[in-house]
Amino acid sequence: MSQVRVHNLSVSLDGFGTGVDPTFDTPFGHAGQRLHEWMFATRFWHAMAGEPGGSGGVDNAFAERHGPGIGAEIMGRGKFDWRSGPWTDLGTEREWRGWWGPNPPFHTPVFVLTHHPRPSIEMEGGTVFHFINATPQESLDRAREAADGLDVRVGGGPSVVRDFLAAGLIDVLHVVQVPIMLGRGVRLWEGLEGIEERYDIEATSAPSGVTHLTFTRGQ
Repeated sequence: MSQVRVHNLSVSLDGFGTGVDPTFDTPFGHAGQRLHEWMFATRFWHAMAGEPGGSGGVDNAFAERHGPGIGAEIMGRGKFDWRSGPWTDLGTEREWRGWWGPNPPFHTPVFVLTHHPRPSIEMEGGTVFHFINATPQESLDRAREAADGLDVRVGGGPSVVRDFLAAGLIDVLHVVQVPIMLGRGVRLWEGLEGIEERYDIEATSAPSGVTHLTFTRGQ
């Protein structure tokens, strides 16, 4: 069976994967971009942004694992849109279609978990956003069918990954521990006591100061 994978999920030393009070200009709230500066420097990120350059090394090697073998993604409403509640702009010129422009970097079906389903959006490059109100298992069943034998990536945010971990659905989890303290926000590890017993864990330090933690489900 295909695997369920999480890649490049950055958390602070106190376990927060995003800050509070997100806005259009600050989608990660008071955390700003600090959780992801390690990735912005990599060749992986520069290539995704259509820019030359970027660093290689440990950070880039981990970041590049994000894409190969993925046939579908599941993400939370908070990754697609900084707002919550009913959609208020459908059918208008200002209709929100995600952060990524007309050709998002997924190139697969993407299932957005929301309490407010809306019609699917077909984008350039093979990305189709489907908006569903579903449990982790239900959304995974749909994503696996769409992935056609390839792996499914759970793209975040931290609360969605936490729910999938609590349900025992994640096979490979890549967490990047960033040496900052946020103090508040959304914690990844809340309620997951003893999760380390289910996984083999490897830690790799990078010159950037982050630590890459790879959790692989034990056999």
